[in-house]
Amino acid sequence: MIDRLITPHIASTKKSVLLLGPRQAGKSTLVSSLQPDLSINLADEFEFLTHSSRPEELARLIEIQKARTVFIDEVQRLPRILNTVQGLVDKNKALKFYLTGSSARKLKRGGANLLPGRVLNFKLGPLVAAEASYKLDTSAALALGTLPEAYLAKRTREIEHLLRSYAANYLKEEIKAEALTRNLESFARFLNEAVLSVGQFIDLTKVSKKAKISRHSVPRYFEILEDTLIGYRVFPFAKLTEGEDLIRHPKFFLFDNGVYNGLLQNFVASADRVGVLAEQLVFSQLLHSAWARDLEISISSFRTRKGVEVDFITEVGTKIYAVEVKNSDRISTDDCTGLIFFRKVYPKASGLFIFHMGSSEKRLGPVWALPWQKGLREMGL
Repeated sequence: MIDRLITPHIASTKKSVLLLGPRQAGKSTLVSSLQPDLSINLADEFEFLTHSSRPEELARLIEIQKARTVFIDEVQRLPRILNTVQGLVDKNKALKFYLTGSSARKLKRGGANLLPGRVLNFKLGPLVAAEASYKLDTSAALALGTLPEAYLAKRTREIEHLLRSYAANYLKEEIKAEALTRNLESFARFLNEAVLSVGQFIDLTKVSKKAKISRHSVPRYFEILEDTLIGYRVFPFAKLTEGEDLIRHPKFFLFDNGVYNGLLQNFVASADRVGVLAEQLVFSQLLHSAWARDLEISISSFRTRKGVEVDFITEVGTKIYAVEVKNSDRISTDDCTGLIFFRKVYPKASGLFIFHMGSSEKRLGPVWALPWQKGLREMGL
C-alpha cells in the first residue's frame, strides 16, 4: 500500500472531514486505514434504504457502538444525511465524521448542508509522483494512468478491461443513478466528443454539432464532468487576458490517463499519441499533486492569436510557473520560444520549465528542461 500524502492532514484535524474525489481514487481505502469506529456505506442498497427511511438510525448506531469516529461513504447519494450529521456534531463536539463522495454536483443539487465551520473539505485524486518518491513508471503512467488499482496491478489485460468499463460505470452509477442529466444518451454522445478534444481548445459550436446536442447544453455537460471530478476546462491566464490577444476558448483534460485511454480503447503510447498523453499526464499530476498537499492551485492556458503558446501556467500559492510539455528529452532553443515570450509579457513568473518524459536535464538560458517528476519536485509538488 502506498501512503497518501493527504492522510496526515485528514487524520490530525479534530474537525469532521468531507473528502471528494473521482471513483477508484482510493477514498474508501484511505479512510478505512484510519480505523473509524463506525462505517456506513451508502453505495450498499440496504444501508442506503435504511438511512433514507430512518434518519434516526445514524444516532442509534453511534450510541450502540459508542463511536467517536464515523465514516459515511458515498455521501452524495443521501445529501440530507448531512443535516443529521450537523445535529450530532453540535450535540457532541468529540464526534468526528469522515464523509466521502464523488459528486459535488449532487450535493449542491440535493440542497446538502455542507456544514460550514464544522467540516474541512479535501480532495483526493490518483497517485502522484511524490507518493512514489518521484519514481512513478512513466510508461505505465502514460498508458494505464495512476489510479491506485490500475497502477499497482500486475495484470495489464485485466486493468485495461477495468479502465474500459470505467466510462460505462460512470454513466450508469454517477450520471444516471444520481440523475445529473435527464438525457443520458445526449450526455454519452457529448462525452465521446469531449474525449476527442483532450488537449485541444474547445469550440462549443463544433462539439454541439458533432455530438448532435444543443449548443446551450455543452457548457452544462462540461460542468457535470467538472463537478464529478472527471474532466476540467483550462481557461486563459486571467492576468494577461486584457493585455494580450489570447485564444479565449478553454482547453480540456480528463483527470487520468488510464481513464482517457480506456474511453478511447487504446492503451498504446504510439508516436502519434504520446504528445497528448504526456500533456494529459502532466496536467493530472500538477492538479492532483496540489490536492495531495492540500494546496490551492490554478492551471491556465496561454496561446496568442499568432500561435505563441505555453501548455500550462500554474499558480501555486503566490508563485506562478510556466510549463511546456515535451515527450522527448531532445530539447532545443526552439522549444523555449513560448516560455521566453511569456517571461517577456509576464516578468513576475517564478520559473520557466520544460517537463519531458525522458531522463536528461539541461538549462537553456532562463528555461530549465528536466524530467517531469523532478520538475514537480522543484515546484514543491
